[in-house]
Amino acid sequence: MTAKSISLALQGGGAHGAFTWGVLERLIEDERIEIDGISGTSAGAINAAVLADGYHKNGRAGAAEALESFWRTMSSYGSFNPYHSGPLNPTGPAWPPTVMWLDMLSHLASPYQLNPFNINPLKDVLVNTIDFDCLRHCSELKLFVSATNIRTNRLRIFTNQELSVAALLASACLPQIHHTVEVDGEYYWDGGFTGNPVLEPLVNDCDANDILIVQINPTHRDEVPVTAQEISERLNEITFNSNLMREIRHIAEITRLIEAGTVDDPRFHRTYFHLVHANEEMKRYGMHTKYDTAWSFLTKLRDIGRRESEAWLTANFDTLGKRSSLPLQEWAPKYWHRTQAATASDIEEKVVPTTENIKPFRKKRQ
Repeated sequence: MTAKSISLALQGGGAHGAFTWGVLERLIEDERIEIDGISGTSAGAINAAVLADGYHKNGRAGAAEALESFWRTMSSYGSFNPYHSGPLNPTGPAWPPTVMWLDMLSHLASPYQLNPFNINPLKDVLVNTIDFDCLRHCSELKLFVSATNIRTNRLRIFTNQELSVAALLASACLPQIHHTVEVDGEYYWDGGFTGNPVLEPLVNDCDANDILIVQINPTHRDEVPVTAQEISERLNEITFNSNLMREIRHIAEITRLIEAGTVDDPRFHRTYFHLVHANEEMKRYGMHTKYDTAWSFLTKLRDIGRRESEAWLTANFDTLGKRSSLPLQEWAPKYWHRTQAATASDIEEKVVPTTENIKPFRKKRQ
């Protein structure tokens, strides 16, 4: 059987990125799947870089080994992390006084005051687990790592040849916790503020028509947040999902117009979306658990990711190359639904009057 090619879009989410580790581990075990490109933000970017480094050195087995080695190293470096869960609290820290004070301090003082020497254990982990020279020469996987330029408010995408420790730290830089990261004379914060992750390079620069999104941050919650902690956590989730939702709608609209015959241009192609998530389970873990690097917690998330990846492959492998398995209507606003009921002439006139609107999503390769 010929392998099916897909691109991956990996969200950020700190230690919750161990869920993505599990998803990736299961995917690379399946030889029916070939990964073309990966767009990642924060923990998603780091997972992508680790996978590509291992894959370049020793194929699928090397990628799996590299992912486990990275997360094991993260856990060992975080042994004295105040958010670290342990035998007395195996489900994660329950906001003990130390953690509550640290959270309060992060709102009262900047990391430049609390951490004047810019000590960042993640930097040491990246240096010790990723061969960046090897990564920059990796031709098997196209990587796209996003960061937010704080002076211009613009998105920066680092590709394979531009990847470095600084680039990954920039993509994962939460300004309440870390010093701003400088790369080539510009200054960056977390890429999730402008794209979590960014889909455009997967459409423009990859051959695969299918994009599998690995989602960490829940989009839907039934409860209305009322406490300060709940409000902060929900604001974080909304912020880090909003750009992704907009990109999905815009790209999906192009595919719909192609299939309807409204757009007939060889420069444009269909894009099919797929989603792996565990929203119901991830809802249970508060924002503070994104800093929990206990090995038991990380492997629990990994196992959830493997299970969800397995379920997705079983249910949706046959849809690859044919249609989206992501229910797009759930990601669309009411206005988008109204346009679905419009006539073809209405769509041409009101939604996409010319192909100028969709030039950013043209196919590069003819």
